[in-house]
Amino acid sequence: MDYFWLILGLATLVVGGEFLVRGAVGIAKKAQISTLVIGMTVISFGTSAPELFVSIDSAFEGNPDIAIGNVVGSNIANIALVLGLTVLIFPIVVDRNSKVVDWPMMMLATVLFWLFSMDYMIEWWEGAILFGILLVFTYLLIRNSRRQTKRAKAEAIEEDEEIANVKDKIGLSILLTIIGLVGLYFGAEWLINGAVGIAESFQMEKRIIAITVVAFGTSVPELVTSAVAAFKKETDISVGNLIGSNIFNIMAVIGVTGMVHPIAVDEKIFNVDFWWMIGIAVALLPMMIIGKKIGRFKGALLLGTYIVYISILVISIQ
Repeated sequence: MDYFWLILGLATLVVGGEFLVRGAVGIAKKAQISTLVIGMTVISFGTSAPELFVSIDSAFEGNPDIAIGNVVGSNIANIALVLGLTVLIFPIVVDRNSKVVDWPMMMLATVLFWLFSMDYMIEWWEGAILFGILLVFTYLLIRNSRRQTKRAKAEAIEEDEEIANVKDKIGLSILLTIIGLVGLYFGAEWLINGAVGIAESFQMEKRIIAITVVAFGTSVPELVTSAVAAFKKETDISVGNLIGSNIFNIMAVIGVTGMVHPIAVDEKIFNVDFWWMIGIAVALLPMMIIGKKIGRFKGALLLGTYIVYISILVISIQ
């Protein structure tokens, strides 16, 4: 039954995230919120909502290893697995903002996460600092984007098919949003119950389950979106999208969870997995700077790194 709840939880999280995004976009469009703001807030929240619900539920259920491991594992998977697979399908051109704005912000978030975890506890005020920085960062991004030319805005609207295609009536949008939130809530519950049950039956550390199965499951929205876009050869997919997800995972997921309930940080996660997360984030910079694209060779390096990391975890279990 544990495997049943784990799979059901993963599936429900994916479907719930999709419903939440579509419903929230419909409400935002009806409220005449700009496409730019919708993309940078609603869509980002929707794709990271699974991590948020899983982490909050884990913290309250007394499973801090899953709360922290979920975010650390997702951030590793977003770059090494999702980006690696995506560029193997179709190389990605790196825009300037990803190098000079998004990557430094991701490293700031990662370093703060590491510093706040040094005492093996994320307190409410540390979560508040992370979330507060995210709000300021988002505000500055929106303000600077609004200063762009009308032509650039028009092009952005035309390219963003995910937003443009949503034309639901307000009633349906509200219903989809509610269904999405309910799905995320129950999906997180079922996923945690299944993961904890499996870990206990195999006498396995909850950290391992969180960093592998749970983290992969909550990264599915990013993986599916990036892979489909790469198959369609949509060159507007940028590294900044995945970097932005990592920023949101730390500053929103850890930030909000920490404000709601203090999170204990497992010593092994801090001493082992944190360094993988930091190392992969640092290695991304030269990959973006050297050459005009992140091509298949770099993708193979990223994917290979993820396989080595998971292999080490599996060996440690045995």
